[in-house]
Amino acid sequence: MFEEFESFDSSPPPRPAEATSPLVRLQYLIDNTPAIVYSSVPSGDFKLTFVSKNAYHVLGYQPEEMLADPNFWFDHLHPEDAPNIFSSLAQLFVEGERTYEYRFRTASGEYLWMHDQLRLIRDENGTPIEVIGSLSDISARKCMEQEQERLIARLREAHNQLLQSEKMASIGQLAAGVAHEINNPLGFVNSNMGTLKKYINTLLAVVGANGRAVTQMAPGTPLAARVDAIAREADLAFLKEDVPDLVKESLEGLKRVREIVQALKDFSHMGDTDWQPADLHAGLDSTLNIVANEVKYKATVEKRYGSLPEVTCLPSQLNQVFMNLLVNAAHAIPERGVITISTGVDGDWVWVAIGDTGCGIPQQNLNRIFEPFFTTKPVGSGTGLGLSLSYSTVNKHGGRIDVDSKVGVGTTFTVRLPIVPPASAEGASAAGA
Repeated sequence: MFEEFESFDSSPPPRPAEATSPLVRLQYLIDNTPAIVYSSVPSGDFKLTFVSKNAYHVLGYQPEEMLADPNFWFDHLHPEDAPNIFSSLAQLFVEGERTYEYRFRTASGEYLWMHDQLRLIRDENGTPIEVIGSLSDISARKCMEQEQERLIARLREAHNQLLQSEKMASIGQLAAGVAHEINNPLGFVNSNMGTLKKYINTLLAVVGANGRAVTQMAPGTPLAARVDAIAREADLAFLKEDVPDLVKESLEGLKRVREIVQALKDFSHMGDTDWQPADLHAGLDSTLNIVANEVKYKATVEKRYGSLPEVTCLPSQLNQVFMNLLVNAAHAIPERGVITISTGVDGDWVWVAIGDTGCGIPQQNLNRIFEPFFTTKPVGSGTGLGLSLSYSTVNKHGGRIDVDSKVGVGTTFTVRLPIVPPASAEGASAAGA
């Protein structure tokens, strides 16, 4: 770095006799002001014609060096900032003043943020004769602004994650209420269907026994003929086959409803904050029941479950991760495809891979998919928070999410989790304290 900023000009201050000269006093003030004062020609390459001596202490260049190179100013602008300056510099001749903030390369090769205020000087005829300006180092301010922007972005992300968590908690409470309300009538309907099945079997047995008894005891009589006619008109043979099947299908439907209700109850514990051992396969199956309507019209689900130990986790939050990945997989499939769910163990870690045969993710988007609010879905079709929240949840569990994608082939998200995450031990210690 350059010399400490104590006095820009190493020459001693003017003696009292010299101080009476305004020009000497002015030169001393210019050389020791915090801002670099300069002038340039008002055309072409804006060649510098004067630079105050403090340029050396700020930028590391001697004024003579800066004056000798006609392209010095242009050549030291940051490549990303130069186009904006070049495209608007002509406005100086219209407005008379311009202010820029840009990065300028120092003698050490680093870039400093500079505040540049230019003013055009004209003669009595209005002809431009000179450009004067001042350059101030604002790197510290820019650093603070950038840090502030990062903090604001983190606060915004935390705020939206909180809103999303509150929304999911509300959905969970609603799901719990719906599950409870459905469960009550479902209980007696299921019980009644079981009793009805027994009654139908008994009734069909009685009808069959009556028919056989009449045929055996009064064969060829009008009574036997009448009973046989009634049986044919009612299509009794078909009823004996169809009614048990109808009852069986109804009981299977009730079983499916029970599974959905149970999945709703499992899913409703979104506010749970207790770490506990959980069966990830049960969580995956429960989540599949929740998203069945989203998935069944787009894909066939293939399960390739390995043998997993119970994982210490926040089960409902991991179920939310699985739900996001499954819904995204379904949305990525344009017409009909396959969603594959695989699981396995790798040392002290487990993994869950959810793959699809969808459209894939372009390479330029892969580094952004976990950013809050980033989405490639049409406006109104997604918040861009699903993968961001999933990333945060998995990170909270001490794990990570890997993604492998190829455009036109499909995408696989792999969630890797430690069997006993560090956060669970910290949570248990805090609870016991």
